[in-house]
Amino acid sequence: MEQFFAEILQDHNLPGAVRGSKPISGGSINHAYRVETDKDSYFIKTNTGIPAHFFEVEAIGLEHIENSRTIAVPHVYGYNRPGKGETGYLILDWIEGNPSPSTAEELGRSLAGMHKTKGEAYGFKQDSFIGALPQPNDLFADWLTYYRDRRLKPQFEQGLETGRMSGSRKKKMEVLLENLDNWIPENPGSSLLHGDLWGGNWMTGPKGTPYVIDPSVLYGDHLFEMAFTEVFGGFSADFYQAYQEVLPLPDYYVDVKPLYQLYYLLVHLNLFGEGYGGSVDRILNRYIG
Repeated sequence: MEQFFAEILQDHNLPGAVRGSKPISGGSINHAYRVETDKDSYFIKTNTGIPAHFFEVEAIGLEHIENSRTIAVPHVYGYNRPGKGETGYLILDWIEGNPSPSTAEELGRSLAGMHKTKGEAYGFKQDSFIGALPQPNDLFADWLTYYRDRRLKPQFEQGLETGRMSGSRKKKMEVLLENLDNWIPENPGSSLLHGDLWGGNWMTGPKGTPYVIDPSVLYGDHLFEMAFTEVFGGFSADFYQAYQEVLPLPDYYVDVKPLYQLYYLLVHLNLFGEGYGGSVDRILNRYIG
């Protein structure tokens, strides 16, 4: 692999000779490595057999967040669009962690600042991924249409194909989609969102600075992002308090939170199976009965 790393670093005009590389934990989808040169250290993800834009859309998302100047992300040094059978890669900063007691608070304030970065429409200009699943995108004039047609419906349709959406669950989901405007706001404000912000997608960097990683960026209701932070944990009370000092959550958040969590639970149902079916059913029963 070191010859491969040397070649791609040279392709992107990154100086220094490769001194070594080490496989590290990088999630369940990609291979990940720490690559050392005599000038710097890099975090490089690779994968073979992925769609050509798999790493491109992640890189674009990281650059969107970096350009907002609100929250830290690893800097993107390069990526490719692999052809059939070729290895895709993404070259990022290596982030050396240094925990601090104030990191969670800073994460909350910084994320709220990012959510104050506004777009002119809802959605994203490029199709993306949530885990390994394709995530169709487009830009819409209203959030309700985007959330229904580009988030909930594709997961529902995939569940129909796999048989995980059948019987009463299928009927309730159909009713929910038809009546989504009873709960989801049409134009809540278009915020820059990370899009896949669970506890494993943020880390502590130098001087305790929080970094977000592995985004699936979109512009949408900031409550959508906050709802997902509560699904699997990984965020402290200090995080939520600091967030609300900058961007208070409205009273109706409790009413829409389960509907926003539904999307991510449908993703997990489609990816991992019926272990997430009960959570999906509880949300459907809450709104449809």
